[in-house]
Amino acid sequence: MSSGPGRARESAAGVVMGLAPELSMIGRTQSLCVVGRVAALKGMTVLVEDLPLPIGTVVSIGRGDARCAGEIVGFSRERAVVMTLGRMEGVRPGDPARGEQISPTVGAGVSLIGRVIDGLGRPIDGGPALTGLMPTTLSPEPLRAMSRRRVTERIDSGVRAIDLMMTLGRGQRMGIFAGPGVGKSTLLGTVAKRTSADVSVIALIGERGREVRDFVEHTLGSDGLARSVVVVATGDESPLMRVRAALVAMAISEWFRDRAMDVMLIMDSVTRFAHSQRQIGLSVGEPPATRGYTPSVFAALAQLMERAGAVDLPGGKSGSVTGLFSVLVEGDDMTEPVADASRGILDGHVWLSRKLAQRGHYPAIDVLDSVSRVADDVTDKGHQSARRQVQRLVAMHREVEELVRIGAYAKGSSVETDVAIELMGRIDALLTQGRDERVEFDAARSELVKLALVSGDMVQKRVAAARRA
Repeated sequence: MSSGPGRARESAAGVVMGLAPELSMIGRTQSLCVVGRVAALKGMTVLVEDLPLPIGTVVSIGRGDARCAGEIVGFSRERAVVMTLGRMEGVRPGDPARGEQISPTVGAGVSLIGRVIDGLGRPIDGGPALTGLMPTTLSPEPLRAMSRRRVTERIDSGVRAIDLMMTLGRGQRMGIFAGPGVGKSTLLGTVAKRTSADVSVIALIGERGREVRDFVEHTLGSDGLARSVVVVATGDESPLMRVRAALVAMAISEWFRDRAMDVMLIMDSVTRFAHSQRQIGLSVGEPPATRGYTPSVFAALAQLMERAGAVDLPGGKSGSVTGLFSVLVEGDDMTEPVADASRGILDGHVWLSRKLAQRGHYPAIDVLDSVSRVADDVTDKGHQSARRQVQRLVAMHREVEELVRIGAYAKGSSVETDVAIELMGRIDALLTQGRDERVEFDAARSELVKLALVSGDMVQKRVAAARRA
């Protein structure tokens, strides 16, 4: 047993480790007041002279009530390139530009749960002022690879098709790939309400203003909002504000993670985040590359998505951020740059099929084109075997679906295909779900295993009967 001073040193060490993020942030604060002058306006950026501050510094431009906030996004030899977080009306040559914060932060705390905030962390839901918030840096040092926990524990999404066929792991990063109008937002709202995570952090990036309130009040609902933090940056806001909103959502998720909580981070959408980053890159003179996207877009995607994951914490505890990143696929083309780059970063993807959506199949998840790379690590052998059997049946039915529809399929040509056709109704019933339907994982898993056993038994009996005949 350690002595009193020894215990005190251990306690002090624990306190220091617990305050490591805050101490690191203090080390990056700027104590000097640096003021430059507006020299020119170029596109969406303001060029400022005599402002030798690093990229990422928050700047206020103008005097009195006419001031607007911005951020340094680039610089040349004599001038800093500042992009504003709001409108630029009223900015004049010679206006002062004052460095406010060298390392952008946002306030994070438990009082954010149940609230809707903007990209600056300000409440926009008309509720009371936020209290008890701690400043959290938007761009912390990347997690070291060996400090991450392996993804070995299941986390439930509350969506039967996902939990059974592409099971999520605690700390996984999953993409939701979909074209417009196939039920993506409804699916994300269902996950936010039904997930087994401790808290949901939802980032609505570049959404239409009309749809934000509809999502919060209708799709998410009061029950979902009561366990969520919603960060909003609509499509008519500055591209810098949209990028900042994504970073704010991630920083808040990390704050909860560092308090040994499991977080479900839902970001809709990564595509609009990429569009915003492209606008920023083009504004500072970055050359366009793949289909007009600047190289910084793909670097920003990796930096953002890699921040999700599970980590070990002091005291033998752990926390996690499980990321669901929606990707709006332009023209349903999975090879377009953002979708292609995202698939290379993420640990799996869910593909929402327009054909299934048109048939009223909700959620419109194509179980053959969707995959979770950690599903086998978080499920047992019986679940894995049943999942593969059901996938095989779905694949066989799809091969002859058109023939069945027009009555050209010859029954008896394949025993397994015959079974797949007969059981497809039960499979569809298992993979569909009412929008207000609650699903228990154990019951859904039992139904999946039962269906796989029934199909295997049917095949064996018919093969034996054919041999006897």
